[in-house]
Amino acid sequence: MRTAALIKRIAQQLLRDKRTLGLLFVAPLLVLSLMYVLFNSNSADPKLGVVGVDPSIAEALAKSGLTVTSYADADTQTLLDEKLDGLLRKTGNGLELTLLNSNPTKSRALQMKATQALSGLAAAIGGGAVPGLKLPALSTTYVYGDSETTFFDVVSPVLVGFFVFFFVFLISGIGLLRERTTGTLERLMSTPIRRSEVITGYLIGYGIFAVIQTCIIVLYATTVLDMTLVGSIWNVLLINLLMALVALSLGILLSTFASSEFQMVQFIPIVVIPQVFFAGIFPVEDMAGWLQAIGRIMPIYYGADALKSVMYKGLGIGDIAWDLLALVLYAAVFVTLNTLALKKYRKL
Repeated sequence: MRTAALIKRIAQQLLRDKRTLGLLFVAPLLVLSLMYVLFNSNSADPKLGVVGVDPSIAEALAKSGLTVTSYADADTQTLLDEKLDGLLRKTGNGLELTLLNSNPTKSRALQMKATQALSGLAAAIGGGAVPGLKLPALSTTYVYGDSETTFFDVVSPVLVGFFVFFFVFLISGIGLLRERTTGTLERLMSTPIRRSEVITGYLIGYGIFAVIQTCIIVLYATTVLDMTLVGSIWNVLLINLLMALVALSLGILLSTFASSEFQMVQFIPIVVIPQVFFAGIFPVEDMAGWLQAIGRIMPIYYGADALKSVMYKGLGIGDIAWDLLALVLYAAVFVTLNTLALKKYRKL
């Protein structure tokens, strides 16, 4: 009987909490739907540019499943500007295949298809099907990484930024929630202190430990785990500190809409998990246009892009300026919203 009464009380409590019910039943469906769309998206064929190659070779490459575009003249910059996955050029007595290698899986697929196409063409030449054509030798070079580059080398910068973002978001959100539930925030707001001073205090207070955590994660990843680091570690630290600031301000903001730590944790599948899918673990450029638009409104998209640009591609601060600006703007917006959200805790 006592057990039945306890079950009834818990059921009634949950039924009265509409927000918890929504997060419990609706959030998993949203995440599952997003995963369904992502995993069922058709991946685009590798894009290959060709310069000065025989039309028979270009035709054989196109038949192998590559999207082939011919150029009168092209170099590595063309490969970057045209968003190609590879560039095949006639050089002396051979062919040079330059792979962008921003996605090692796609680069290997392109290399395999190109090799198979050339092997098939060589067999056709040997059988006399393509008279007068001599097939040059093929050499391969890489813009980023090398032949030993793995998918983890590309994803590892994303994981570093994600863990910084996730733990700072969770700790700051639950920390301020505890301040509210214990009445500390309400007592604090009954004093003459300004709302901006409260937010600044919380940001700096939690921010000190966020900075320490960020430094530990970055240094551990690059020194102990020996993750790929081509660019400057100072740029990596700067990016992660900005991501921590965004996570800190976002966590504090969302904590004002949660009435318990359970609800704060339930924000994770709504706010954090969807961002992982657009951080670069799945190729964003292969997604549908509307999915790419969704990805570009998420903070981690910019942080992950900046981290990959520095850690994997070796780019400098000027190349990631727009990503850094986006993170600063997100942090400024969240801080402003935090200041406005504190209005309801100030009693007149």
